[in-house]
Amino acid sequence: MIHLEHVNLVVTDIDAELAFYQAAFPHWRVRERQQGSWSGKPRTWVHFGDDYQYLVFADNGEGENRDLAGHSVGLAHFAFVTHNLDAMIARLRAAGFEPDKDGAEEPHRRNIYYLDPAGFEVEFVEYLSDLPAERNLSS
Repeated sequence: MIHLEHVNLVVTDIDAELAFYQAAFPHWRVRERQQGSWSGKPRTWVHFGDDYQYLVFADNGEGENRDLAGHSVGLAHFAFVTHNLDAMIARLRAAGFEPDKDGAEEPHRRNIYYLDPAGFEVEFVEYLSDLPAERNLSS
């Protein structure tokens, strides 16, 4: 079986990223924090997740994230499945984060999009069916 282990994100503020993702994933933890360098520039990086999957935040990023309304090459968004979208929204709201946009109305799933502090678009989706044909159906 193949599964996604981690996503490595270059950011400007690791602590701001941690505030967002700790609200979304209260069961995750900082697994490791290290100092190093990348292409001759000092960099701190943090592994945040559980024993099986995690996000890497590396600081000293330069510039702005891509314009998500544009057509520039780059990451559009990544998504996490949750079993309780309302609880996810409540945790993020309590931490001061509001949704960026609602997802499409679908009969077998609910989703919502946030911009994290670095400007990455993150989708959270709750499936209302266990049947792949229904889960993947687009209206």
